Amino acid sequence: MSQQTHPAGARSSTTGTNSGWVAGGVVFAGVLLVCNGVLAILQGIAAIATDGVYENVGSYVYRISLTGWGWIHLILGVCALVAGAGVLRGAAWARYVAILLAAISLVFQFLFLPYSPVWSVIMIAIDVFVIWALASYHSSHSSHAT
Repeated sequence: MSQQTHPAGARSSTTGTNSGWVAGGVVFAGVLLVCNGVLAILQGIAAIATDGVYENVGSYVYRISLTGWGWIHLILGVCALVAGAGVLRGAAWARYVAILLAAISLVFQFLFLPYSPVWSVIMIAIDVFVIWALASYHSSHSSHAT
């Protein structure tokens, strides 16, 4: 009966405002956000538990202790996990929160580049896709609003 029972974007609106790529991308973005959250939690735990997982960086302008990075990743991961689950349930609030969290994650991954360059670049690319997919989607509720 209600379109909110479908994952965000699983069905395009009757006005055709969403392409198949955008509608499928929203579901994929939700899955990526959940995975991103779980991996960030694990990344945070690894940084908090021991400093041996990541290499210490000498003089870096944006230097934060590895324990500090661990807490940042852990908190951001929990928030991303919750927002990703909300996106998959079709909650409109979750899309906006997820866009904000992906943008914050993108900035933090940029700052984390010296500690884990390859992983940070991969996560930046995922964050860009998540932002694009969630920002491109227009729900049927917003397209009929006046």
